[in-house]
Order: sequence, then structure tokens, then C-alpha cells
Amino acid sequence: MPRSGAEARRRLQQAALELYRERGFDRTTTAEIAARAGLTERTFFRHFPDKREVLFDGEADLRAALTQAIAAAPDGLQPLDLLLHAFREVEHLLEDNRPFAEPRLRVIAATPALRERDLAKAASIAEAAAQALRRRGVPARPAGLAAHVGWATFHQAAQAWIDDSSQSLDAHLLQAFADLRALCLTALTGDPGR
Repeated sequence: MPRSGAEARRRLQQAALELYRERGFDRTTTAEIAARAGLTERTFFRHFPDKREVLFDGEADLRAALTQAIAAAPDGLQPLDLLLHAFREVEHLLEDNRPFAEPRLRVIAATPALRERDLAKAASIAEAAAQALRRRGVPARPAGLAAHVGWATFHQAAQAWIDDSSQSLDAHLLQAFADLRALCLTALTGDPGR
């Protein structure tokens, strides 16, 4: 038996991920996850409300860390620079969890219900970032736009990092924001009639 709640949680996550990869999300039950982890189904439900949330554990921690990093960022930064600073402060949460993050993304990509849940979680994080930007004095519309574009850019960097581990998440993040800036400049200097 696991000695701590954290150990039980980790075992349940690992068991779920293994089963989702072997059988698919839809054909895996919470009872099977618990059995694979050497725990009871009751223990599963003490840690997770349903089998989807096994893959989204840590989302609340990421949201809280991101909003705190936005609040603590240096003064004088433009909204996207402020977000880049904050993302760089929290990227360790993903880096520390890479062995789980990579297969997790693959399971989500293969399961429509999980993709939908992932989009809802992403929207929640982007809205929390927008609220944090507003508290920093960024007007509502630019705060919302920056938060959603910034989160999409962070997500793009994370996917690139999963696909190419030869560079750090930080390097992928810096590149993604550089690409975003270049895209914005191209749009601003391009022919508006196109």
C-alpha cells in the first residue's frame, strides 16, 4: 500500500495512463485503474472525481502559479511580455512532469471527449490570466486577447517541446513568442487589402 496520498495519486495517474494507452480511454474503467495501481476504486474517487481528471491533475496548480507570476512580474512590461515572463516562471511545472506530459498529450489527442475537456481547461486558464492582467491595469479587451493568444502560444511551445526534446521548454517558449511577434509585424506591415 502507498504510504502517502501523494504516492497513491501518482500510482493512479500512472496506471490510468498505461491503461488509456493500451485500451483507449473509453474502454478503461475506474475499477481497472484502481486495480492496476493496487488500490481500491474508493481510493480512486478520493483522489479524482472521474477518470478524465486523472489526466488534468495539476491544472489548478498551474492556473494559480500563472496568476501569481503575472501579479509578481516586473512593472512596465507590455501584456505579451508580461505573459512571457509569467510562462517562463511556471514552465518548470511542465518540465518536472515531462514523463507524464508526453503520453498524456497523446492520449488526449486520440480522444475527442478529452480534447473537449482540454479546451475547457485551457479556456479557464486563459480567463484566469486575463483577470490577472486586468488586475495589473491592462484594459479588459486587450487583457482577454493577450491572455488567449498568449496561452495558445504557450501551448504551441509545449507541443513543440514534446515533439523535439533536443531543446528546453524555455527555448521553445522563446521561439514561439518570437514567431508570434513576427506574425504580428507581418500582419501590421502587410497589404491590408488581402
